[in-house]
Amino acid sequence: MTATSLHSHDRKRRPVLITGGCGFLGCNLAAELARSGRHVVALDNLSRGGARDNAAWLSRQFGELVTVVAADVRDMRAVNEAVANASAVLHLAGQVAVTSSLDDPLEDFEINARGTLNVLEAVRLLNPSAPVVFASTNKVYGRLLADDAVMRDGNSYVPRDERLRAGISETAALDLHSPYGCSKGAADQYVRDYARVFGLRTAVLRMSCLYGPRQMGTEDQGWVAHFMIRAIHDAPITIYGSGYQVRDALFVSDAVDAWLRVLYAIDSVSGRIFNLGGGPGNSVSVRGMLDMIAAMRGRRVDLQFGHWRPGDQPWYVSDTAALAKAVGWRPQVGLEQGLWALEQWLVERFPVPAGLHRSLEEVQA
Repeated sequence: MTATSLHSHDRKRRPVLITGGCGFLGCNLAAELARSGRHVVALDNLSRGGARDNAAWLSRQFGELVTVVAADVRDMRAVNEAVANASAVLHLAGQVAVTSSLDDPLEDFEINARGTLNVLEAVRLLNPSAPVVFASTNKVYGRLLADDAVMRDGNSYVPRDERLRAGISETAALDLHSPYGCSKGAADQYVRDYARVFGLRTAVLRMSCLYGPRQMGTEDQGWVAHFMIRAIHDAPITIYGSGYQVRDALFVSDAVDAWLRVLYAIDSVSGRIFNLGGGPGNSVSVRGMLDMIAAMRGRRVDLQFGHWRPGDQPWYVSDTAALAKAVGWRPQVGLEQGLWALEQWLVERFPVPAGLHRSLEEVQA
């Protein structure tokens, strides 16, 4: 990684602010920074399942190196206080589920769009030298491919246009679909524009499917961990759509590596947007993932099927060539290795004594 002014003595003593720092990716980022001796402020409203557990884990593991601030990015005063002394801002706080955005579009907008604008304004007015890296989503590209633009190949969809099979690049047109796609797309563009118009050092990472330890997956978000948790408890799994839809899965340590490479190279990548995912080599269909989990566990779980959900993409795989060229990043953890690591963590975290099934509501609380 290229050294920048982020490593100056004064800035190194100042904390890295991670909004959503007690979420899945946020706490993994906080842990990696703390292991390197960096101070971290994890600002999180602790509303998401597992966030309080992650906050307690960070405190146990790293003590004074990680400060947890229970606050919401909609609270401008709290955001201002946290941003003012930060050496950098990793902005991950957000409403993360399409289904929740359909239930309450206004709250989705306030968290994702207005919350991001609060962070950007705090940086612009109080700490304009602090880099900002933002967690966007592949959902800003919309559904991408119509039903007749994909075909079945075994248990997976593939694009009929072979040129697309290397992945979707950042040149794909935005096609915001669902309130969630709109709110994240608006935030995505604000982050980019604050670099162009106000000269802030910002970058955007449009992320695909992340998975790994400390992920408390649910049906609405974190589907790989959700499937594994259900399998561990021999509980039925609901597939929405055909199950042939494809995603590229990225293990969390690879995601952390990408985020920190972008942060440390911010002077050369400011104002840019990158796709971040496992790429073609780590792509898998929903049915394919269930087959892998069944092979690991030695048994299958019961499946149920529901209707396609709004904005669900039949096929999405990231082209990460731009990120590789800019910061030298490539995923290192393959699907099989990553799934074994996730299973091991989940079994240790949520043990199920023989003959006794722990409440799934308790597991995912």
